[in-house]
Amino acid sequence: MPAGTLYRGREGMWSWVAHRVTGVLIFFFLFVHVLDTSLVRVSPEAYDDTVAVYKTPIVALLEYGLVAAILFHALNGLRVVAVDFWSKGTKYQRQMLWAVMGIWIVLMIGAIYPVLGHAVSELFGS
Repeated sequence: MPAGTLYRGREGMWSWVAHRVTGVLIFFFLFVHVLDTSLVRVSPEAYDDTVAVYKTPIVALLEYGLVAAILFHALNGLRVVAVDFWSKGTKYQRQMLWAVMGIWIVLMIGAIYPVLGHAVSELFGS
């Protein structure tokens, strides 16, 4: 570890980084979503073309990534609230992070079929 390094690469630092990254990704998704939805007023044909692109398997993978970002950001946000407002939050922040990760993994496994089912049937048939 270089001298003067503030972060030591432990779980808390990585959850902080992931929380910021997922927040920025969600913001950019919302920005693009507002832009593409506004196409319906400008050019309904362009809007229809954009929606057709959204039905591709590659975009389904991006949607799965969006679900992953939103779920992690929400669950980690609850953990941050608990750390900030619970008197023992800092003592148990590492255990809470591992609980968040466990819940996140279970929810992501459960999201595979609803989010990627159409893409799989598109690629490999019914």
